[in-house]
Order: sequence, then structure tokens, then C-alpha cells
Amino acid sequence: MIELQDFKNDDFDRLITWVKNEEDLIQFAGPIFTYPLTREQLFKYSNDNSRQVFKVRLTSTGEIIGHCELNLQNEIPRLSRILIGDSSFRNKGIGKAIVRCLLNRVFTTTDFENVDLSVFDWNQNAIASYQSVGFKIRHGLETSMTLKDEIWTAYNMIIDKQTYYNNNGV
Repeated sequence: MIELQDFKNDDFDRLITWVKNEEDLIQFAGPIFTYPLTREQLFKYSNDNSRQVFKVRLTSTGEIIGHCELNLQNEIPRLSRILIGDSSFRNKGIGKAIVRCLLNRVFTTTDFENVDLSVFDWNQNAIASYQSVGFKIRHGLETSMTLKDEIWTAYNMIIDKQTYYNNNGV
């Protein structure tokens, strides 16, 4: 269905076009970028050695349809900045496939036993997708930010290697 390929400088403009407004940017990336997203921000981001940054390629057509990141700077690796760029590809299981690719990468190439992620509480489709893979919400670890006088709350979700293997037939 998909494959992950290294995100390169020639991918910057495509990603920038997918981020239409500040809300899209915050949903996709949290507070690490400022709107509007720029090539300079993406250059610094993609050259951070604690991040493995990928574009998502649809194997049936070769089209680049998304973006994702594996962040290894903390005690627990974090899946971050998962985006299906073209909305016509959303709600088709591609996000779940991206998560599985990232989890396979962590659990087969490192000794880590857990992986986490953050997701805004109003993003019910994403939460359901993550839960179907085996992620669980870690209550008490919510974070909040204010965007245009509105409070956005993010859940922290976690999965362990054994749960992932059990839930996904690995």
C-alpha cells in the first residue's frame, strides 16, 4: 500500500502546499513550526539528527501522498507529524499503514519496548485509528495550548511491542 522514503529538500514545496493555514500546521506539527511553513524551517527540521523524517509513497501509483516522522530524542520513541496531504486519501487506512510502518521500524531495528504519540482530543478519527493498532490513552499526561483564544488539548498515547505484535498479527 505504502512505503516510507527519506524526506529530502526537494520535498519541501509539496509539504508546504499541504499546510493551508495555521490550524492545519498546528494539527500536523504542534508548536515546532510557525505559520507560514517555510523551506528554512523544513531545512532545520529535516537536518535534526534526532528525527527520522519520511515522505509517504503510494506503491500502486508512486505518488507522494503524505509525511511522517519518527523522533528518537526521548526515552520513548515518538511517532510525530503524520499527515496525509491530499484529503481524498484520508479515511482509507493509509494513516494506520503509516503507523504500522513506523512501529515496525522501531520494534525491529531498536531495543525500545514502547512508542508514544500525541493527538488532539477532537481528532476522533486519528484516535480510533491509533487505538485499532493498539495504542492506549495515558490519562493524566494531557497537554494544552491556546490557538486563537481556543484551548487545544492533546492526549498522549502509548503502545508496547507485545501489544503491537498481538493486535497486528506480527
